[in-house]
Amino acid sequence: MLRRPMTTTTTRPAVFFDRDGVLNHDAGYLFEASKFKWMDGAREAVRLVNEAGYFAFVVTNQSGVARGFYEESDVHILHCWMADELAAIGAHIDAFEYCPDHPEAVIERYRRDSDRRKPGPGMILDLMKRFPVAAERSILIGDQPRDLEAAHAAGIRGLLFREGNLATFVREALKLG
Repeated sequence: MLRRPMTTTTTRPAVFFDRDGVLNHDAGYLFEASKFKWMDGAREAVRLVNEAGYFAFVVTNQSGVARGFYEESDVHILHCWMADELAAIGAHIDAFEYCPDHPEAVIERYRRDSDRRKPGPGMILDLMKRFPVAAERSILIGDQPRDLEAAHAAGIRGLLFREGNLATFVREALKLG
């Protein structure tokens, strides 16, 4: 299940995960669970973030919606499937955010520039408004320069993940023994 924002005002740091290329292998316009392949250590990385007391968020551009490759409902279905997979090992994502917009969309209602589309910071800033996030202690893990640009624009640290085990990467990034 997707988590709701906490009602307390106590802030906590967050890890903002890009999806394709960080949590899963980037298969290009992925929307089907049958084609989803977790990165090595990805589920364990989310559990580490949870156990360390951080919020765990996903922020992902999903221009496949704007291009007519799949529907927003497909994105929701995949994110619910991911949440179930994570729950099976005792991990969770506090919120999934995605941006379906693209300035060259074939579907008119998604044809726009949006500050929610990375490198814009909108998805991160929206989450920081909804949850009590300690920005100065938060990070974004992405696989593209646009991810790091979004992090910088939102006032958080961005880390580039290209390959390897994501749990090892997270353990080092959060300085967990």
